[in-house]
Amino acid sequence: MAPAEALAQGLRFIAGLFRQHGGRLVLLFLCLLAPLWLFVELADEIHELEAFHFDDPLLRWAQALAGPALDRFFVFMSAIGYQRGVVPADIALTLGLLAARRWREATFAGVSFAGSGLLNLATKQYFRRDRPSLWESIAPEHTFSFPSGHAMGSMTLAMAVTLLCWHTRFRWPVAALALLFVLLVGASRIYLGVHYPSDILGGWAAGMAWVAGVYLVLFRIRERPWQVR
Repeated sequence: MAPAEALAQGLRFIAGLFRQHGGRLVLLFLCLLAPLWLFVELADEIHELEAFHFDDPLLRWAQALAGPALDRFFVFMSAIGYQRGVVPADIALTLGLLAARRWREATFAGVSFAGSGLLNLATKQYFRRDRPSLWESIAPEHTFSFPSGHAMGSMTLAMAVTLLCWHTRFRWPVAALALLFVLLVGASRIYLGVHYPSDILGGWAAGMAWVAGVYLVLFRIRERPWQVR
């Protein structure tokens, strides 16, 4: 075989791989490698007790917006961002998938949600970062701060639902609603003064990377969520 022909054959093979697995490569980079890099950078600074220059200014900016209407709205968003919304939704989604006999999807959801919760508890205990104390919050918290459990839990749910719906016609509406929900939950924690913005970024990065990793492991074969068999 001539060198030029061999090169052309190799390029066609590589192009075929990218056509077949390009989506997974994008997911690997944008939703796993990039968030992991961000989390490691944040964690390294926090481990060395370095301050982030954007943390206090953003907290003070949020405090300046405070008012009765925003208080009620963000207290509500904070509540549904974890124990009154995300956790029940995690359980309901996993049980619903089991009832529908979607075994692989149910495993993906269950491992994503349970693993995210355990990972958050472990990292909080490891870094033991104190919460902000710039003012007395109307919804105080007393656990450690990094990474934010609300941010990580809401991102985990949002990522899981988006990936489960990705190969359906609902993917873009679901992705848009999921993104809005994640942003509002994160903003609520900053507005209430119970998390630094860097805690929110760390929670988002950890949740996204974890779910993407679970997805790539469980759906590495051709079968995809909701694919008709």
